[in-house]
Amino acid sequence: MSPRSASVNEELRRRSRERLLQATVELVTERGYEATKLGDIADRAGSARGLISYYFPGKRQLFQSAVHRQMHLTLAEALDRGALPDGPLGGRELLARAIDAILGLARDRPVLMRAHMAGILQQEGFVQCDEQQRLAALLRSTVSRYGSPDPDTDYPLLRAQLMGAVFAILIPGAPTPLEHLRAELFARYELEWELGVPPPGHDAAPVLPRARARAAMTGAASREREAPGPERP
Repeated sequence: MSPRSASVNEELRRRSRERLLQATVELVTERGYEATKLGDIADRAGSARGLISYYFPGKRQLFQSAVHRQMHLTLAEALDRGALPDGPLGGRELLARAIDAILGLARDRPVLMRAHMAGILQQEGFVQCDEQQRLAALLRSTVSRYGSPDPDTDYPLLRAQLMGAVFAILIPGAPTPLEHLRAELFARYELEWELGVPPPGHDAAPVLPRARARAAMTGAASREREAPGPERP
């Protein structure tokens, strides 16, 4: 039997790596990060335990790569969900889909995303990997399609805002409602509420305290302008 070609070997390695990443997402979602062992991940993936060390320096790197892959796949699916409107509205629709995809992960996979955020705050910090670069490229492209004149500056700001929103959704005992965070982000980027996938049961944007305060200040300023001035003697 002739030896496998280099391209076949590369494809087998890619599939093996992806099975490990998917198994990591599944097990951490089911058990949490601490209770998930590397041997369990290898068993779930149908791989030898030594392959994990071949692909990843350690458990933390494997886990962050797995979550970044899940985020990348979720975002890519959301962005490709259907046809886009023509013109600038298409760019706004893309950004709305991106925001909803990331916030949706925090809502639908809280155990996974909470462990991811906790890991970023630990000493090892943010892991740069191929999966993270794919996720970054999608978000940067979305910002560019939205119409940013400087995507290299605006993309990190969007990433920071999304990470902050995910943290706020996942805070134990004091979560911020997803629809409130969505309303803040949509207002910041001047997105119509009906774009993307509005949260179930929220056909209109909630009126947030800051928006109420802003409206009250606007109203007070308007009344002051309209009020007659003091009579001159």
